[in-house]
Amino acid sequence: MTLLRKIALTAGLLLLVACGKNDLAAPPAELGDFVLGLNIVVADNMQKVPISRPVTVEEWEAVMKKAVEDRFGRYRGDRVYNIGISVDAFALAPKGVPLVVAPKSVLMITANIWDDAKGQKLNRKGKRITVFESLSGDTVVGSGLTRSKEQQMAALSYNAVKAVERWLMDNPAWFDMTDSRRSPTPSAAN
Repeated sequence: MTLLRKIALTAGLLLLVACGKNDLAAPPAELGDFVLGLNIVVADNMQKVPISRPVTVEEWEAVMKKAVEDRFGRYRGDRVYNIGISVDAFALAPKGVPLVVAPKSVLMITANIWDDAKGQKLNRKGKRITVFESLSGDTVVGSGLTRSKEQQMAALSYNAVKAVERWLMDNPAWFDMTDSRRSPTPSAAN
């Protein structure tokens, strides 16, 4: 297979995966008896890529908490789990960057989960997750030209928290789930 063909195939697959729609109206994926307890987000030590639009600690904490609540607040189990997220680094595509550059926004977080009843952290070390904005007609030319700072942050937070959900689903033992109780992993790019 030629290099050009490989590049075209990869780009097509990325476009197909990235163009997924918002799935929050659908029933949540299976996580056993999960119900969200504490929703902790910290951004005190975040790093900003120099070209990025500015964002305050409070803005990141608020948008990430909302994304966690939107996704995990849908679960109605009997066992309380606490989620902690640290916003580690970000870059929001700035306005006015030439089309040739077309920068993409990116967010890096570290996630942890605790079983509230047992009073213990379930993962040995934090799960580092890096996400980009999903590719769409709005972002092809660079999301800084077509989206507000708030829209970029909401898109990144949605993608990051969806990745946290996939990570939790990859660890069914944390939720006392057998293979027969598991539903398919939601599809999206990591």
